[in-house]
Amino acid sequence: MVTLSGLVYTYRKKRAAERAAQRVHGVMVVACDIEVKIATLGSDAEIAEAIRDALRWNSAINNDKIEVRVDSGWVYLDGKVDCNYQKKSIEDSVQNLIGVKGISNNISIITKEINVKDIKHKISEAFHRDAIVDSSAIKIEAIGTKVILSGTVRSWLEKQEAERIAWSSPGVLTLENKIKVDYSKVFA
Repeated sequence: MVTLSGLVYTYRKKRAAERAAQRVHGVMVVACDIEVKIATLGSDAEIAEAIRDALRWNSAINNDKIEVRVDSGWVYLDGKVDCNYQKKSIEDSVQNLIGVKGISNNISIITKEINVKDIKHKISEAFHRDAIVDSSAIKIEAIGTKVILSGTVRSWLEKQEAERIAWSSPGVLTLENKIKVDYSKVFA
């Protein structure tokens, strides 16, 4: 278990420190007590305006469907998007802006009728293309719009990459990542 503490000046740096700790061999749990301390804090209205500008420049999303509220530097995002990668893209656009202390991403994904076999096929293809993830060690189960990943991988990074690939598949509204990390496989 690793506990991170200290001060950083952007929310993105806090998330980067947390992700870096998760990639360290043998780390199973990360407690992140890092505080975001803003050097020059703009007003909530200025932060909201900066967020609107950032979303306007993001070609992956339709920013008219996104509602933004800022309260003491904490950003609340609401609205609807077509795919999870759009939801993630919105959060990525916001997290490095000056004045942002944290994000509550309440954006929902629009439900569409999907072909379960097609999702399984696309996820398997993506795993085969991605050299980081050993797709033979991962089982994919699709139930309606839910995907369940299970199996064993060699690192936290492989587990996260498998999840990222699954989330980027069209039609996935929920994902359960039951993949286990077995560090003994690294040296096998």
